[in-house]
Amino acid sequence: MRKTIVLVTAGLGVVLSGAAQAQQIVVQGNQRVDADTIRSYVTGTASGSAEEARRNLLASGMFSDVKVAQSGGRTVVTVRENNLINRVVFEGNKKVEKATLEGIVEAKARGPYSEAIINADLARIRDVYKRFGRGTAKVTYRTVDLPNGRVDVIYQIDEGDKTGILSINFVGNNAYSERTLKGLMSSSEMNFLSFIKTSDVYDPDRITNDLDQVRRYYLKNGYADFQVVSADARYVEGDKSGYVITITVNEGEQYKVGAVQVDSRLPGLDTTKLDTDIATSVGDIYNADDVEKTLNNVTREVNRAGYPFAQVRPTGQRDPASHQVSLGFVVEDGPHVYVERINIRGNTRTRDYVIRRELDIAEGDAYNRVLTDRAERRLNGLGFFKKVRFSNEPGSAPDRVVINIDVEDQPTGSFSVAGGYSTQDGIIGEVSVSESNFLGRGQYVRLAGTGGQYSRGVDFSFTEPYFLGYRLAAGFDAFYKYSDLTRYSRYETTVYGGQLRLGLPITEEFGITLRYSLYNTELKVPNTLKRPYNDCSIPIPGYTATYAAGTIDPNTGRNIGGQAIYPNCAYDGEASIAIKGSQGNTLTSLAGLTLAYSTLDVIGAPRNGLYAELKPDVAGLGGDSKFFRVTADARYYKEIFEDVVGFIRFQGGHISSLNNDPLRVTDQFFLGPSLVRGFAPNGIGPRDVGIADARSNAIGGSTYVGGTLEVQFPLPAVPRDLGLKGALFADAGTLFGYHGQRNFNVNGDAFINGISPTTGKCNFNAFTIGVEPECVNVRDTAAIRSSIGASILWNSPLGPIRFDYAYALSKDEGQKVFVPILGKFGHIGADQVQAFRFSGGSRF
Repeated sequence: MRKTIVLVTAGLGVVLSGAAQAQQIVVQGNQRVDADTIRSYVTGTASGSAEEARRNLLASGMFSDVKVAQSGGRTVVTVRENNLINRVVFEGNKKVEKATLEGIVEAKARGPYSEAIINADLARIRDVYKRFGRGTAKVTYRTVDLPNGRVDVIYQIDEGDKTGILSINFVGNNAYSERTLKGLMSSSEMNFLSFIKTSDVYDPDRITNDLDQVRRYYLKNGYADFQVVSADARYVEGDKSGYVITITVNEGEQYKVGAVQVDSRLPGLDTTKLDTDIATSVGDIYNADDVEKTLNNVTREVNRAGYPFAQVRPTGQRDPASHQVSLGFVVEDGPHVYVERINIRGNTRTRDYVIRRELDIAEGDAYNRVLTDRAERRLNGLGFFKKVRFSNEPGSAPDRVVINIDVEDQPTGSFSVAGGYSTQDGIIGEVSVSESNFLGRGQYVRLAGTGGQYSRGVDFSFTEPYFLGYRLAAGFDAFYKYSDLTRYSRYETTVYGGQLRLGLPITEEFGITLRYSLYNTELKVPNTLKRPYNDCSIPIPGYTATYAAGTIDPNTGRNIGGQAIYPNCAYDGEASIAIKGSQGNTLTSLAGLTLAYSTLDVIGAPRNGLYAELKPDVAGLGGDSKFFRVTADARYYKEIFEDVVGFIRFQGGHISSLNNDPLRVTDQFFLGPSLVRGFAPNGIGPRDVGIADARSNAIGGSTYVGGTLEVQFPLPAVPRDLGLKGALFADAGTLFGYHGQRNFNVNGDAFINGISPTTGKCNFNAFTIGVEPECVNVRDTAAIRSSIGASILWNSPLGPIRFDYAYALSKDEGQKVFVPILGKFGHIGADQVQAFRFSGGSRF
C-alpha cells in the first residue's frame, strides 16, 4: 500500500512539473494554431535549445516567422502564422492536365501557405513539363489575398514550344548499326511528324527501359560481356532546343555455347530428367533469354521433385580464345527460409489479388529468388504499372523473410478515333474505348464501332485472364457487321452473333483456345435500277425488258414468240443462281479449337521465330450449317542480314459437309489477295459461267492452299525513325472444290430443278436459252495462281499502312465463248486481278 502511494505521488509530481514548465512558456501572435501545440515544439526538443525550437516551428510550415526569447525566467515564443490556402489555380496549362499538376504540387486547399512550398512546387511543375517535352516552359505564381488570413495561389504557366529529343547517338557499337539499336528503343528523335507523336519526348524512365531492351538484345545474341557504359542526356538551347542523348556501350565478344551441364548437389536428384528443361544446346549462340528460361524450368521441376528449398544458380566459364562459354546450372540446397509476409504497396487502383496471382510463391512457401524474379518480370509485362520493384527485409525470426512489392499504377484505358482506307473496304472510320485493367481487376474490355463506304459494325469484347483463379483466359465477344460485297460479288451480308472462348496455356510457347460461336448470316441480293442483280427472278418495272419466248433468232440470239420472259436480265450483272438460292438467314452453331505455337522474338514486328496455328471447327450443334472445317497457318521469320528479315508463310484449309448435303455458299471459302496478292477480293476460285458476268459470280470453294516468300528491308537514305520499310514478295496458291447446290427450278417451266425430263440435261446457259439459268455451270480448276511484287510498309504514328503492287504470273483465263446478244466473243469465269492494293489505318 505504501509503495502504491509513493508511485502516485511521484506521478503527480511529474504532471505538476510539466504544468509549471508549460506556464513558463508564453505564446504570442497565434490566431489559428493552438498555444499548446506551439509549446509542444519547445518542450519536445531534445536539447531544450531555443534555436532548435525555432527551427522546428519554422519547419512545421505553419509559420512565416518565429522568435524564441527568454524574459524574466520565462520563454516567450512569438509567431507569425502563415496564411491558409483557399484554393490552388493553374492558368495556361493545355498540354498537361490539371489533375496531373494537382497530384504533384504540395500546396493544397486548406493547407498552410509557405513560400518554400510554393518555390518547390514551381520546380516540380517545370520537371513535369520537361517530361512532356516542354523544357522551355516558364512557371510563375501570384497570390490573391482574401479575408480571415486566406489566400488564393495561382500558378501561371507559359508552356512554350515542344522540346524533345534532337538526336540519339551510340558510341562503341560495332556489331550492330545505330539504326538497329534505335529500332529497339521506344524513344525516338524529333522530325516532321513530331506534331502527332509523343515518343520523341525525353523521359528518363523510358530511356532506362530502352537501355534495358538494348542490353537484352545483345545478351540474347551472344554478347555475354555487354555493358552500357554511360547514357548522357544533355539539354541544348538554340534555334532548335532539345535533348542530345549519347549512349556509350562496350559490346565485348560474341560467344557460342561450348558446353551445358546440370550439376546437382542434392542427394537423390536424378539430373537426367532435367535435360528436357534445358533451353539451349552446344553450338548455339549464347542467349541470356534461354538461360533465364532454363533457370525457371529447372527450378520448377526440382521443386516438384520434393526439394522446396532448392536453388538453381547459373554459372558461365568464358574462353576468350575460342569465343565459347560453358554453361552450368548448379542445383543446391538453399537457406531454409520461409516467406512470412508479402506486402504490396503503392497500388492505388490495381487490386492486391491481381498482383498476387502473378506470383508463383505465397506466404508460408519456401523462399526462392528465381520465382520472385520471374514474378517481377511478369508484373512489368502487364502494362498496368509505371514501375515494379521487389525488395526483401528480415522477418520475425531468422528463417523468415518479408517480400515487399512496390508498384506505381499508370493509366490503362484509351479512347481512340481511327480512320483508314483499303481497296476492299474503302474509307472506314472506327471509334473505340478500351480498358486493359478494368476496375483494377486486370480484365480487358473493348467496345468499338465502325462505319464506312462498304461496311459498318459494332464489336464488344471482354477477357478475364485468370478464370476461376487459374491461368485461363476466358472471355466473350459480341458482334454485328454489315458488308457490301457488290463490287466483287453480287450480294450483301449482315452477320451478328457472339463467341465464348477459353485459353489454356500449356507451355510458354504453346497454348490451346476453346471456342464456341453462334452467329446468323443474312445474305441479300440487291435489285434496284443501279444494282439490278436479281431482276431475272423479280423484274424491275420499266427496266427489265419482256417479250415472247419461242424460237431463237440465229442472227440476234433472241427468242421469237412464246411466253413472256426477260432475256436481258442475264446480261446486266445478274447474280449467280447459287447466290440467289442462298438468300435469307443461316444460323451457325460452331465449336472449335485454336492450337497456337509461337517463338517470335517480337509480336508486332518479328525478326526471328515461328508462329503456327491449327484451327479445327465443327458446325452442327443446332443451327442450319452442318460442316467440318480445318484451317492452318504457319509463318517463319529469319533475320538474314542486319535489318533484313526473310519471311516464309504457308496456309491452307478444307471444309466438308457432315451429312453429304451441299454446302451453303456462305460456308465456303472466298479468297483473293489474302491468299495471292495481285488478285481482287473473291478474285480466284470456282465461278458460275452460266451468266454473262465475267467478274462477279464467285461461288466459293472448299479447299485452298498457298505460300508466300517475302523479304523486308530498310529503305536507303530514309531515317529509321520514319518507320518506312520496303518488301519484295512472291505468292502462289489456289482455291477449288465447289460443293454447293447446283440445280434450281426458277423459270416456272417443266424442268424439275433445272433438269429436262426428256434430255436429262441442265438448263444452264443464258446464251442459248435466253432466260435465267436453272443450274450452276461451274468452272472449277485447281490451277496454281502466282504473283510477284513489291511493297512499301509504314509503321506510322497514325497506324500501320501497307501498299502492295503485284503482277500476276499465272491465272485462270476463263472460258472463251461467243455472246450472241453482245455480238462478240468474251471470257467468262476468268480470275479477277487487282495490281494495286492499299490498306491502312490511323489514330488521331
